[in-house]
Amino acid sequence: MEKRPNIVLFVADQMRCDTLAHMGNPASKTPNLDSILEDGVSFEHAYCQNPVCVPSRCCFLSGRYPHTTGHRTMHFLQEEGEPNILRVMKENGYEVIWIGRNDIIPADRAKTEYCDEYYSGQDFENHRDEAGLKFSPGKKATAQMPEFMKKDNYYSFYQGKLDAEEAKETFDWNCVKSALDYLDRKQNDKEGKPFFLYVTLSFPHPPYGCEDPWYSSIDRSALKPRRKNVEELSGKPSMLHGIRSRQNLQNWTEDQYNELRAVYLGMVERFDYQFGLVKEKLKSCGFYDDTSIFVFSDHGDYTGDYGITEKVQNCFEDPVCNVPLLIKPASWIPVKPGKSAVLAELADLPATWAAMAGITLEYTQFGKPLLEAIGGAEVHKDAVFCEGGRIHGEVQAMEGGHGPKSPYWPRLETQCSEGPEHTKATMIRMGDYKYIMRLYEQDEFYDLKEDPEELENRIHMARYQDQIAKMRMRLLQFYMETADTVPNRRDLR
Repeated sequence: MEKRPNIVLFVADQMRCDTLAHMGNPASKTPNLDSILEDGVSFEHAYCQNPVCVPSRCCFLSGRYPHTTGHRTMHFLQEEGEPNILRVMKENGYEVIWIGRNDIIPADRAKTEYCDEYYSGQDFENHRDEAGLKFSPGKKATAQMPEFMKKDNYYSFYQGKLDAEEAKETFDWNCVKSALDYLDRKQNDKEGKPFFLYVTLSFPHPPYGCEDPWYSSIDRSALKPRRKNVEELSGKPSMLHGIRSRQNLQNWTEDQYNELRAVYLGMVERFDYQFGLVKEKLKSCGFYDDTSIFVFSDHGDYTGDYGITEKVQNCFEDPVCNVPLLIKPASWIPVKPGKSAVLAELADLPATWAAMAGITLEYTQFGKPLLEAIGGAEVHKDAVFCEGGRIHGEVQAMEGGHGPKSPYWPRLETQCSEGPEHTKATMIRMGDYKYIMRLYEQDEFYDLKEDPEELENRIHMARYQDQIAKMRMRLLQFYMETADTVPNRRDLR
């Protein structure tokens, strides 16, 4: 493209696609995100490539799948020299401003080569050149928990209503303020470099808590029923059963689950409000028409579905891997506003940003630009993928060391089992079908048209065997295409 847009990424942590009001959630309040459909696109079938933070981010900032470079754990971040779109944009004339969460560059390395400015959310200083800057959620607001929520609550991540005054100085608000301050400064430099503004917040990541007005905003009676508890289902993976047995929510009432789910939606509504602040600042500073905006999440959250809270590393129900992806392109980029039903992946994002900026990526990656889909194309990819887990004996991927005092203990303790719980699995979705190959236990197959809540594993049903065989072959092709890459160099020999 002859003209290069500004690009803004506004990224949630652990947000499900079905939390958006325009996706049919009757209890959700997301007016600012819904308004993107006026001049942009919301992808209803967008998938992350791993359902936890670090592997997903290593993918959507490179365009390489987690297995390609071994990013299958929270403790293996990018090595020096690995492809990263932030570095690419900076090297190609963009002013890169990184605000908020990291989860991709090891703490003992500075971020100098990846951005022009970095704001950690702890204060309002530029920490770009500092090494040893570990992530911290910073100040925490005091929480009030309703009496009926206190029973069997330790591993639920439920927190309740946060003190509104204290919450004003917490991580996400600091990040949003840094973004708004940057845009105010930048409006005096409109003839300078285009900007690539990467704002990555923590909401609605557990613990489930937010302040008023958002805590009280969600109508608990308007919530859809949650998905059945995993012990009521057959054919589900052992990882879910292991977490369920340790989180100790078996005695919870539906009122308790609904309270937790409503607070999560309140967190989403606050994220929506904060996005609205950034959107209005882009307009008031005169940047909106020249800016492509991307709103998405690294992965989703169970939020009580199947009787489980938070996330999991090697299970692939839609609550944890179907994520929001909303794109408002710059005014000269063709767009067909509304919802798109194409299959899309977060791995497609680097290729999309590069295409919008007229940049040729000089490394092997596997994403496909979304420009035609933004313009209204009805097909983007024939299949999308999500993967996770480990082989037996791969202890470095267990993520152990957290005792029972940690709220993450139910998942992490299950990950340390040498049974099949934490072992490798890969999901492929084609059309309305989802197939999951598991290395050490029974595969899964779901007909999402007949069973959108993924309650019935139909892996052994005769009428699906041809489709399952087709998806297995497509999965083999996927691994043949993406198993490794050759570095873009020639060593002396």
